[in-house]
Amino acid sequence: MSEAMTTEVRAVGAASLASVRWGWRDLVTLCKPRVVLVMLVCALVGMALARPVLPSLALVVYGLVGIGLAASGAAAFNHVVDRRLDALMVRTSRRPLASRRMPSSVALAWATLLSVSGVGLLLWQVNALTAWLTLGSLIGYALVYTAFLKHATPQNIVIGGVAGAAPPLLGWTAVTGQLGPEPLLLMLIIFAWTPPHFWALALHKREEYARAGVPMLPVTHGEAFTRLQVWLYGWLTVAVTLMPFAIGMSGALYLVGVMALNVRFMVWNWRVWRGRDPRAPLAAFWFSIRYILALFGILLLDHYAMAWSLWG
Repeated sequence: MSEAMTTEVRAVGAASLASVRWGWRDLVTLCKPRVVLVMLVCALVGMALARPVLPSLALVVYGLVGIGLAASGAAAFNHVVDRRLDALMVRTSRRPLASRRMPSSVALAWATLLSVSGVGLLLWQVNALTAWLTLGSLIGYALVYTAFLKHATPQNIVIGGVAGAAPPLLGWTAVTGQLGPEPLLLMLIIFAWTPPHFWALALHKREEYARAGVPMLPVTHGEAFTRLQVWLYGWLTVAVTLMPFAIGMSGALYLVGVMALNVRFMVWNWRVWRGRDPRAPLAAFWFSIRYILALFGILLLDHYAMAWSLWG
């Protein structure tokens, strides 16, 4: 046997052995639990804002579990579709499929089980509207964004952001069973926030995306243009986050809190735009996560403050 053939056999053997060294932690990793947790917080806020009083505990539990299972399934599908791309990037190369610890068939079965269970639970215990909207979000993220948009256009984050912005809308419909301007506004806030949030990370990971051939905005249009877009979309986010107060959905407590958050948010976006601090994009990315969680937290506090004043 030639040396080349021997090397190939060893490589295949090593990959086969590696593919069986997976466990329950890898199944959890496929679900992207940190991302799903943020989504569930936003969904819970949507549930709470839908009524002046707390919704029933059973409805909250069934709704969050169903949305969480479906979101976890979408994340697992993302791992399956992006496994070759993940292997080329340092940030994702140790994922279960990228490192070949887990066979793709196992991940695909796990993703399908989670997705069907989540949508089925919503259909059974919550309502049909939430179930179908959740299914649409799952398809939008796992297939439309991951399999197509991500590799087709530098506007992938903007277009695909619709699916990622759905959690507060899903929480609202889980409680009310109907759509309205308020949940659509909550969805719009996340939609506007997503580009500056993710493009900051893309700036930090530009070289990795370039090596992997992913047409992220810093790769296709350069860093200077992307920094400007972070700055401009940051202002769009600020404008959208003031709308709950403008339409009477929130009160003075929210207005004061969100203005303070927006000042800090735009300071980080300004640092990204100037381009003088190489650490600014990653720092802005991490702050933007705390920003969106704090924003919804303040919106929730304001909602119950207003409700207590009316009931009092």
